Amino acid sequence: MAWKPTEIPDQTGRTFVITGANGGLGAITTEVLAANGATVIMACRNAEKAKAVADAIPGDVRVAELDLSDLASVRKFADAQGEFDVLINNAGLMNVPFSRTKDGFETQWGVDHLAHFALTGLLLDRITDRVVTLASIAHRQTPKLWVDDLNYEHRRYQRNLAYAQAKLSNLMFARELQRRLAEAGSDKRSYAVHPGVAATDLFSRTETPIDKIIKPFVALVGHAPRKAVHSTLFAATMPDADPQVYWGPRRFFETQGPVAAAPSSRLSKKQDLWKRLWEESERFTGITYKF
Repeated sequence: MAWKPTEIPDQTGRTFVITGANGGLGAITTEVLAANGATVIMACRNAEKAKAVADAIPGDVRVAELDLSDLASVRKFADAQGEFDVLINNAGLMNVPFSRTKDGFETQWGVDHLAHFALTGLLLDRITDRVVTLASIAHRQTPKLWVDDLNYEHRRYQRNLAYAQAKLSNLMFARELQRRLAEAGSDKRSYAVHPGVAATDLFSRTETPIDKIIKPFVALVGHAPRKAVHSTLFAATMPDADPQVYWGPRRFFETQGPVAAAPSSRLSKKQDLWKRLWEESERFTGITYKF
């Protein structure tokens, strides 16, 4: 029988930090967690917009400013946090024109992966339970991981490949974090999930004419945003969720369906690349994890 959010255990007394929660899947995830008794900290770049969303959600929902395009903001946010249970690395950009973050990172890789790598490392000693990182079926769209040029210093920028690299990095990071936690004998867990495909504003920020027409098409191919959050909620709340499994829908080329053990590309399973990506992420961010 398909898993449903009605199976979420009571989350009273548990605190979740979720990035990019002021819209789309992040806002729905926040709403469901709060409805089940959780305290939710919405970590968002636009605190004013996030507050309007938070005010409309019943329960203990708080807002904290976090700009993932600026490592100084990541550090400031992390410094202000106390102990909490679950970090959900949800925020992301998709197929945007070339630009660089305040720290000089290619924006999609910098925001989607490097900032979350830094945030997780800075908060790891205060996370009591688990980390959930959102990857994507788009991780399959890159033929390789350019470990010698992850930051687009020497190759031509292709927005779709940059997004695929960022989501492959999310998946590899989550798996390598779980491997290192287990190796250290930690009870903490790291999960990789994907939401399938859902018609959110993520599809309308490419700054191209397609922004105006893409969402209705996506809605036909994928599933409703309220179903797309199921894999995140499952991994974030279910006590017996297996961290070795990549959780997400499997139907219709993994675009829709109930939470299941989802397949991933052969490239995503190469542990030597997990290690190389980790080392490069430490080098770019200056963050070294302490297990």
